[in-house]
Amino acid sequence: MTILTLAGSPSQNSRSSALLRYAAERLAARGLTSDELGLRDVPAVDLIEGNYGGSAASALRKRVNAAQALLISTPVYKASFAGGLKAILDLLDEKALADKIVLPIATGGSTAHLLALEYSLKPVLSALGARHILAGVYATDRQVTVQQGHVAIDDDVRERLDTAVDRLAKHVSTAPLSQGYDLGYLALNARFSV
Repeated sequence: MTILTLAGSPSQNSRSSALLRYAAERLAARGLTSDELGLRDVPAVDLIEGNYGGSAASALRKRVNAAQALLISTPVYKASFAGGLKAILDLLDEKALADKIVLPIATGGSTAHLLALEYSLKPVLSALGARHILAGVYATDRQVTVQQGHVAIDDDVRERLDTAVDRLAKHVSTAPLSQGYDLGYLALNARFSV
């Protein structure tokens, strides 16, 4: 099972990226591995020019297509998610997030931007076909600090992120592996009768 973490911040040391790494560690503790992808993995010129036909965009689409679940983090600027993340999402196919479980994570300067997940990011994720978007996790700059490589996460944020990641892990572990049915398994478990 593939889980992809997508960092929408241009900085590897951002608060939103720190929360994403924490979530990946929590998944690893549950025996689930994740693959990381960020703005630095796509050449800036491809992002700026929206180079959909480029090799980097093609590689991005393959990684997203292979993923069963995505954790997407972003800083909130001017009451909306990061433009760099939007540039990455623009390189995806129209229904790239169909049948995927998505957990949005965001950080912002104040609680005034709390609804940016609901009103700016989730509609874009839905436009990309996402129908199973988990309740997002938002934290303010005071709740997540990054200093000299050390990350401090407020207990409230940590608890909400733990709950969200555990929910995602539950969905991933119970999701069907394929579209086919194992009739023997269904019959043995009384989910099928003849």
